[in-house]
Amino acid sequence: MNSKKKYYVVWKGKQSGVFNTWIACKQQITGFQGAQYKSFSTKKEAEEAFKKTYDDYKGLKTNTKTLSESEKKKFGSPVLESISVDAACSGNPGIMEYRGVLTHNKNQLFLKGPFKKGTNNIGEFLALVHGIAFLKQRKMFNTPIYSDSKIAISWIKQKKCKTNILFDNSNKDLLELIKRAEIWLQNNSFKNPILKWETKAWGEIPADFGRK
Repeated sequence: MNSKKKYYVVWKGKQSGVFNTWIACKQQITGFQGAQYKSFSTKKEAEEAFKKTYDDYKGLKTNTKTLSESEKKKFGSPVLESISVDAACSGNPGIMEYRGVLTHNKNQLFLKGPFKKGTNNIGEFLALVHGIAFLKQRKMFNTPIYSDSKIAISWIKQKKCKTNILFDNSNKDLLELIKRAEIWLQNNSFKNPILKWETKAWGEIPADFGRK
């Protein structure tokens, strides 16, 4: 019986990229200290993962089948009276931007960037902080915020952007923005629920930039 076709992302190896076979992937990681790689069930998933970071997928099961209708029902439906945030980044690090929209109609509420030498995780974190501050300013204290990034949500809880990218003169404006966001979190409380957008059940988050 033939095994299901898989695609392999190598973030760190002799050569990075998306590979169609395990043999090709193995050639890039064998003997390479600290190699970062993972398999995916579809080429689309692999190509999208390559735009992000290994940390976005570390420890996650990525070869799961598409959810059936009964499985989707277990997640229920998203709260439409909410806002959704997302980030887009070309490269890692690369040109990054983020935005927030109304969940029910995708009307854009804010858009920031592009920033040089950013990452998707940084953008997701900044988008959440921006969204929280946006709602607090308008006294919308109970309105939920959706993000599809578990990492960014965890950083909000820790009130810290735990990125390890290097900053220099080309992206010092991004570093300042991160510091301001962290200080805001430390000095402000909020009640808005920060919710995980369940992409497999609901499709792409409404704030998605549509560049996949």
